[in-house]
Amino acid sequence: MKLRVAWRMLVHEKGRAALAVGGVFVAILLIFLQLGFYLSVPRGGLLFYNAMRFDLLLTSSAYVIQAQSNDFPRRRLYQALAVPEVATAAAVYHDSGLWLNAETGVQRDVFVIAFDPNNRVFDVPEIEQKASVLRQQDTILVDGASRPELGALRVGRRIEIAKRAVTIGGVYRLGIGFVGLGVVLTSDLNLIRLFPNRNLGDINLGLLTLRPGADPDAVAEKLRQILPEDTAVLTRKELAARETDHWMTRTSTGLIFGFGTIVAFIVGLVILNQTLSTQIARHLPQYATLKAIGYTDAALAGIVVTLAILIATLSYLPAALISTGIYALVSAFTPLPVSQTPSRLLTVLAVTWVMSTISALIAIRVLRRADPVELF
Repeated sequence: MKLRVAWRMLVHEKGRAALAVGGVFVAILLIFLQLGFYLSVPRGGLLFYNAMRFDLLLTSSAYVIQAQSNDFPRRRLYQALAVPEVATAAAVYHDSGLWLNAETGVQRDVFVIAFDPNNRVFDVPEIEQKASVLRQQDTILVDGASRPELGALRVGRRIEIAKRAVTIGGVYRLGIGFVGLGVVLTSDLNLIRLFPNRNLGDINLGLLTLRPGADPDAVAEKLRQILPEDTAVLTRKELAARETDHWMTRTSTGLIFGFGTIVAFIVGLVILNQTLSTQIARHLPQYATLKAIGYTDAALAGIVVTLAILIATLSYLPAALISTGIYALVSAFTPLPVSQTPSRLLTVLAVTWVMSTISALIAIRVLRRADPVELF
């Protein structure tokens, strides 16, 4: 009964109903966008780690984020291998250099990740299939998501990085995160050709895999006992918590999107409340009639809450669809790795219904004016 009455009230004036749904649609779309952007920030910080093979990560004790990882001695890997539970250890090197686009003369910083091609560093089929070309001198793989200013990313093209000519041996697509305008993979030997001041004895990351059945937390604690203070040991869970905390609370990007998310919720609540108050005010005679035929205040409140959820749900459906398209565009043209997820769809739907209920309960005070006597 509540649903039928609420639906009749909503569609009685289709034009006004469309305006109400449109206003709430904007609020829900804003929530989708701000929440999606906010949650994509730590995802961007963890982009490369989520694509790498490891159970434990060794970093410098001065590690900040991947682009500011600092270095530590490679021999720490051999010390870690002395622990029976550690199965493999792989070194990863980071650096950055200027990519010269000879056709335009434009130079842009690119982030360089280097490793021994014999090690299975990345759990990305496209990279694994092409990693063998990195054994060739002065050969790189480049991420297809790198900025257009770098020029055509075609296999065989000769370009310059850090004033040294290199050949594009392949193109893959993972994403560039927040490390630069482009990302390049190469071998450890090619790294020291690009950056002669580097040596293979100092690494940026150590990727450790454990034997089956080993407990990462227990092994991490054991490694902390035997490794010097210049090296930190992180489980995947600890790494995710650390990166998330940094990007969410210590960067302007995370703080801006976080504040934007809060504002989006407040704006959504206000729009819903105003929309419902207007709907109730226009239908006061109908509510008064319902009172006159015996409907209680609680029953009328139930109708208003149902009306609110109807408006919110009708607004939610196009907002979910359009936000998915906007996510795809943002992901394609910016470093934000934002995408629609089932959990976000359900979260925003639940939040929308909660906001609708709260707004309805606030707007119900207008029903006090629904006096049956006013009808006569």
